Amino acid sequence: MIRLDKVSKQFPTGVFALSDISFEIGKGEFVFLVGPTGSGKTTIFRLLTREILPTTGEIIVDNFDIAKLPNNKISHLRKKIGVVFQDLKLLMDRTIFENIALPLEVSDIDSIAATKIVEDIMEKVGILAHRDKFPIQLSGGELQRAAIARALTLKPDIVLADEPTGNLDQATAVEIVKLLLDINSTGTTIIMATHNEDVVKALSKRVIILDKGELVGKDGKKLNTSTEHSEKKSAIINVEDSKLEDKPGAKSEDKPEEKIKPVTKKENEDEDF
Repeated sequence: MIRLDKVSKQFPTGVFALSDISFEIGKGEFVFLVGPTGSGKTTIFRLLTREILPTTGEIIVDNFDIAKLPNNKISHLRKKIGVVFQDLKLLMDRTIFENIALPLEVSDIDSIAATKIVEDIMEKVGILAHRDKFPIQLSGGELQRAAIARALTLKPDIVLADEPTGNLDQATAVEIVKLLLDINSTGTTIIMATHNEDVVKALSKRVIILDKGELVGKDGKKLNTSTEHSEKKSAIINVEDSKLEDKPGAKSEDKPEEKIKPVTKKENEDEDF
């Protein structure tokens, strides 16, 4: 369903947000995209939605060739992809119901049909009781559920979740991840960008690891980053299968064998990679 082949992205500043990235994600998979700030996670999401174009390489999403996609087909691509933004992008002057209904409104869906769709989704994610409230009246977890609900309104084949647990306590983070797992169980492909090591270690899912725009792991092992990266492929790790705990503040005692080196602002000029 999703394939990146030797993809690089260089911004006008000269900084490479991505360098020679290749991986594939099949239909219905749940994949973690991990790495420090500036590692290229958000850039990959922006490429998949054709917000930006790759400098080199090929990107295929379903049957769409991102680099060659004509402008009049971009809307068709984006209807297949629901995005949960890191900053949520909820409109503060609209109710939760109105925020979730926005993609349907833009797509000119009949208002009666749209109301039914939104109510069903709000009930599914557990926030129907908050339909007439404004974002400022909801908790962080409720806002994340609203953002996820909005991403589902057009019944996308793929959901891109950018740090959906970033500002949540452990118990709420577990609830959000379980919600994404439920969505995945219906056949929707989920790609979740995260810094949350506890969540990643708790699930036996594929993990793609990035550092400074490069793939740095392969089959559970670190690549030799001191050499040329001609052998870089999908960084796929089978994390240990364990149960998610619903305990506030619960943290894993295990530490990863090797930590990903954080990117400093000096090393990477664009904080929005």
